[in-house]
Amino acid sequence: MTGIDDAINEAFRPIATAVVNFVFFSVPIGEAELPLIVVWLIAGALFFTVYLRLINIRGFLHAIRIVIGKEDKGSGAPGEVSHFQALTTAVSGTVGVGNITHVAVAISIGGPGATFWLIVAGFLGMASKFVECTLGVKYRQINADGSVSGGPMFYLDKGLAELGLPILGKSLAWYYAVCIILACLGAGNMFQANQAYVQFVNVTGGESSMFATRGWLFGSILAILTALVIIGGIRSIARVTSKLVPFMALLYVSTALVVIGANAAALPGALVTIVREAFSPEGVTGGMFAVLILGFRRAAFSNEAGIGSAAIAHSAVRTKEPLTQGFVAMLEPFIDTVVICTITALVITLTVYDPALLNDGVISGVELTSSAFASVIPWFPYVLAVVVILFAYSTMIAWSYYGLEGFIYIFGPKRWAKVTFNSIFCLFVIIGCTMELDTVLDFSDAMIFAIALANVLGLYLLVPVVKRELDDYWARKRSDARAPPR
Repeated sequence: MTGIDDAINEAFRPIATAVVNFVFFSVPIGEAELPLIVVWLIAGALFFTVYLRLINIRGFLHAIRIVIGKEDKGSGAPGEVSHFQALTTAVSGTVGVGNITHVAVAISIGGPGATFWLIVAGFLGMASKFVECTLGVKYRQINADGSVSGGPMFYLDKGLAELGLPILGKSLAWYYAVCIILACLGAGNMFQANQAYVQFVNVTGGESSMFATRGWLFGSILAILTALVIIGGIRSIARVTSKLVPFMALLYVSTALVVIGANAAALPGALVTIVREAFSPEGVTGGMFAVLILGFRRAAFSNEAGIGSAAIAHSAVRTKEPLTQGFVAMLEPFIDTVVICTITALVITLTVYDPALLNDGVISGVELTSSAFASVIPWFPYVLAVVVILFAYSTMIAWSYYGLEGFIYIFGPKRWAKVTFNSIFCLFVIIGCTMELDTVLDFSDAMIFAIALANVLGLYLLVPVVKRELDDYWARKRSDARAPPR
């Protein structure tokens, strides 16, 4: 990089380093470093899974019934979007570049075994999503104009006040609001734009591409396209994501299955490798524990379980039953991590994975995934470029709403506040396209995990409320099932 790109990257690097060192404070466990924030997230997910008696399994089919309109159509209920639109908006914030890039990063650093722990973290994360999105709807705020404001800021504030902890609740809510703004600029914006730019340059000539040293130009175009949607608010975002997300997911998954099918004979061996390397990795400093940490860290970034961001989108749903959106939200980590991330890992493991990648000092992101697909479908990097850009685009418009809600919580729903935030968000799209992957990745990780400090604490304190509502919900469902037909 030269010129403007180089200057922006060098200016931002020390800021990113300082933030990362604070958020990812680690303690040595053998040869591995254990970030305490990762323990915080995974321990919470495990606790919620056990406390709610495997709601990730018990509620799975019920969640599907709600999404397809068999259980709760939301007719006449307050809210702005349908169950399906809320799901696709939240999924657009998680199913995206992270599924393509983060799996590649995990494998290039920790080998195929990281995939196993990524899946485990995704399964446990379903319970965290259930809790936070139920609370998001329960404590949401219906504004005078019919719009909805919700998310961790509101359930931390209102929910903890109900428990007699108003000062703690208000403090955590403000902390969360500030962090979600910063997180949306990093994880939901700069990282997405960066990887879209990388793939676009790769398919337009690499170093000879006219965009190779002009990240700012590509970013400017992407920023304009983002602005065209986000100025319309959640309803505009939901309309776009409800059409874009299913198309993107179908295109990516179907193409991945073609690659997997072409290597079907090697599939059993790849699955064995993933499980074996999860428990006895070769060539990875820190061994199994290091791979476990890596898988959990990448999964947390990818599906955002415990982060609370999805609760902001789900709060806008049309429903009178908070639990229904908790069930729907569980599908996000399953789709994002258990399905799509696993498929990506299999594509890489079956094609281009080389143990020599481990500890070579090079972080391979979307380029590794692109080469994996190209090994079977030579022209796929062009398709992947479209997929990555669309994934990045959908993620950015979803996260713009998350950050905007945090901004509004602090400054109020004033027009100047919305215009100011949207302008800042679009500027950071440009900045993301001018930076190197390692800097963007570190800063994005830090911001994602920082907001979990407040959110998971709130979930621990408020999960008994969710359990009472869940027990009542199941009791009413059983009662309705026993009632004679009218």
